[in-house]
Amino acid sequence: MKKVGFIGSFDKINLIIYLAKLFTLNDRKVLIVDATILQKAKYIVPAISPTVSYITDFEGIDVAVGFRNMTEIKQYLAGNNEAELGYDYILFDIDAAEALENFEIQTMDKNYFVTSFSTFDIRRGLDAISNIREPIKLTKVLFSKEILNSEDEYLGYLSLGYKVIWDEYKIYFPLEQGDQTAIMENERVSKIKFGNLSAQYRESLMFMAEELLENVSANHIRKIIKNIE
Repeated sequence: MKKVGFIGSFDKINLIIYLAKLFTLNDRKVLIVDATILQKAKYIVPAISPTVSYITDFEGIDVAVGFRNMTEIKQYLAGNNEAELGYDYILFDIDAAEALENFEIQTMDKNYFVTSFSTFDIRRGLDAISNIREPIKLTKVLFSKEILNSEDEYLGYLSLGYKVIWDEYKIYFPLEQGDQTAIMENERVSKIKFGNLSAQYRESLMFMAEELLENVSANHIRKIIKNIE
């Protein structure tokens, strides 16, 4: 089982859901854990009888809301350890230091730092990792209208002194009205659709999926996306 952390203040639950859908279409069993303060998944993922904490199915993806740590999730699923839960991937949406500690971010197989270049998103995202005691490797996932070195340098400057080892490469997603409209429409109809997303958005999704899925090519992922447009 692989655990993947998505850290930052930027709204990233849809990104995680789209990735999870690509995983399930490759016969992987996936759990998404919304450990954010606002718990957006509670409002955009359909649930028959939502309670304080629950796990619901959304297009073959299990989505957990309201849990404070993995122990609570294991108790809910009546499993004594993570292997018994039966998931191939657990994807964590995290935006606060307490959740990073509770879900043991240092034990993740892969961690992404997801942000736009707004000062609020960057500073609040960095607040989440401010108490990390040991160096942690993060890959930048950057949402921006334009790819500017000065913006990335600004993030690098603000992160000086933090115990972060940035990956050499970065993943860019377009921050444009077309994708925002597509995402909102998908939320309204409670569907996971790729056809209305921009080509750049889909390419970045494919890159991340290929990075995380073992023995699955980008061409195979591209065919899957075309089949569910």
